[in-house]
Amino acid sequence: MCSDRQQEYEVIDELSSRFGIECLCRVMGINRSSYYYWKKALNNPSKRSIELARNLTLFLTYHKKYPSHGYRWLNHKIRLDTGNKVSDPYAHKCCKLLGIKSTSKHYSYKKPGEPFKIFPNLILGGITVTGPMQCVVSDMTAFRVKGIYYELTLYMDLWNNEILSFSLSARRGDRMTYINGLNDFIELKSKYPDFETILHSDQGSVYASKKYNELLPANNIVHSMSRAGTPTDNAAMESINGWIKAELFTDFHITGERNVADEIADYIKFFNEERPAYSLNYLTPKQFRELYNSQA
Repeated sequence: MCSDRQQEYEVIDELSSRFGIECLCRVMGINRSSYYYWKKALNNPSKRSIELARNLTLFLTYHKKYPSHGYRWLNHKIRLDTGNKVSDPYAHKCCKLLGIKSTSKHYSYKKPGEPFKIFPNLILGGITVTGPMQCVVSDMTAFRVKGIYYELTLYMDLWNNEILSFSLSARRGDRMTYINGLNDFIELKSKYPDFETILHSDQGSVYASKKYNELLPANNIVHSMSRAGTPTDNAAMESINGWIKAELFTDFHITGERNVADEIADYIKFFNEERPAYSLNYLTPKQFRELYNSQA
């Protein structure tokens, strides 16, 4: 119903206690039966109207909680949490009616550091990953909380986007975030001793260092590196880094009131266990892994 006609009905309803309905309808140029139909619908909302109102409430609630995401992601997150199933076009309609859209920020790529040793790019042109621990990607992202500079190093399984390990430091250029994250990843890798795992990174100085690379061969890990100044060679990790920073500040409202390391740990748990991913057909990394294990 157009907004003008809706307003005309509301005017008639407002004045009906002072003037006759028939007179008001005649003055407004509205068929009296149409007014009564609108009044009946107003007092007895249809099942469809009730369902729409319920869905609008859901989408508004989830948008307030996860404002960095668009309607498709919100729809699948609602489905994951509540079992409420609607189509993506219907979800788009709800968000359009509410006037809501994602508020994610865009972050620029960081330049890799100067390399000490360069390894060939083993995933250039694409790689087919069919199971866990076949290809793991790593990168460092930086952010500030209350003026304090933090560096977060991540190790992510390219197969299901699961963050396998991470390390956080409030010291600029702290090489141990890379090493600590690598050691935690190697501990998980020990469950797959026969797998040759590709570890892909940029050409940063720590990734290229002797100390870092001495840890890899004994654990059946082969190092792969992006071309210099080409962050798109590690597009999956770069994309995830962008989303993580957007979600940390836009959705999780990280402020430093709590211990930042604890807030990061809570977010990583959310990322792995509660955050549906488009590339996984809107399963979470954990759900995708469990589904794979159940079919193995």
